[in-house]
Amino acid sequence: MLRESSTTVIARNETWRGNSSTEPVEAGWASEAVFFVRALRAPVGAMPEACVEISPDGMHWVREGASVAMPTQENGVAAVRAAHFGNWLRLRAVLPEGSECVVLVTLHLK
Repeated sequence: MLRESSTTVIARNETWRGNSSTEPVEAGWASEAVFFVRALRAPVGAMPEACVEISPDGMHWVREGASVAMPTQENGVAAVRAAHFGNWLRLRAVLPEGSECVVLVTLHLK
């Protein structure tokens, strides 16, 4: 049987500052997920970890447990995997005051 897969751009050319997150994605059909975060420009300030969040309804969120350090240089790429996530997924980061990063975030599902 051929497995189904999907790649979705969930943040494109967005400047993340403060409390930032991607659009939520309904992914209940998938058994595994990989988020890729790319810095489209050189980040400014300290870069935190971005965490995977899950939701039962796409509105109320809780940390899944997986996290990844945000890229610290232009065209830097970071990736984080998630499994056992229910139906809704997103990636969230809280950047310190004065920090920002222009991101491209994609979600790859299988």
